Amino acid sequence: MTGRFAPSPTGKLHAGSLLAAVGSYLDARAAGARWLVRIEDLDTPRVIPGCADEMLRTLEVYGFEWDGEIVWQSARADAYRDALTTLAGLHRTFRCSCSRRDLAGEGGDDAPAYPGTCRCGPTKPGPTAVRFRVSDTPVTFDDLFLGSQTFDMRTLGDCIVERRDGIASYQLAVVVDDAWQGVTRVVRGADLVGSTPWQIELQQALGLPRPIYGHLPLLVEPDGRKLSKTLRSVAIPFATGAEGRMELMAVSRALTSTLTHLSQSPPPDLAYTSIKDVSKWAFAHWDPQALAGREKVALSASGDK
Repeated sequence: MTGRFAPSPTGKLHAGSLLAAVGSYLDARAAGARWLVRIEDLDTPRVIPGCADEMLRTLEVYGFEWDGEIVWQSARADAYRDALTTLAGLHRTFRCSCSRRDLAGEGGDDAPAYPGTCRCGPTKPGPTAVRFRVSDTPVTFDDLFLGSQTFDMRTLGDCIVERRDGIASYQLAVVVDDAWQGVTRVVRGADLVGSTPWQIELQQALGLPRPIYGHLPLLVEPDGRKLSKTLRSVAIPFATGAEGRMELMAVSRALTSTLTHLSQSPPPDLAYTSIKDVSKWAFAHWDPQALAGREKVALSASGDK
């Protein structure tokens, strides 16, 4: 078994990021599995300089220990080009000239409901993306936490595998990298469950193994909005400088709060112990069944982070 955590360095780690990291870490370590960290820095226009290094330091402060070297997607361009060549040879890709504006009201670029406008060739001159031609067969998989999932690929439509600027898409890169790193369990947020059928079809086309998938509840505001889209998606506490000891206690509180969001029912006094004690309790009491069927978990209206 091998798990992984793969953040994008486009902003600081927030409470939702921590929930995904803790969930994937506990899932792997409780089973004695390896746990990897990959930096998904392909979206270069959005990458914030220094953000990845700060993410890694934050993970260390929170007690995460990963196996092997960090993999940076920005160094894996050749592997993605090889995959694109393979897909083209299988006649599973096509050039698409549609922009987000063109697709407004039809799901948007790289989103459900792409209508297949350019399946027979670009419909207008100019830059083009490359889309993966999905099959007409539904994709079904058993999610570790959400149970059986079935998706109609005709409804989802053809996903982008290379952007108009020549950068490999998330959908392609994550499939290639998970296979290359030997990832067998992908535990991540429920906001990505809709990407899983595309990734499964890409794995099938490329002859790559399918990991086991588990999607953790998405941390949202009391009104249902995604945390990362609101003002409360602030960076999680980070111990630095003269106030380091005080902030280390804030780290313990953040970890304990995350365990609560993961339905693990930690004792209230755990928040006032050391980071090591919090981790020890979490490993001993990890209960993935408590997450069954939970797609969202809301922060309290009182300002819980």
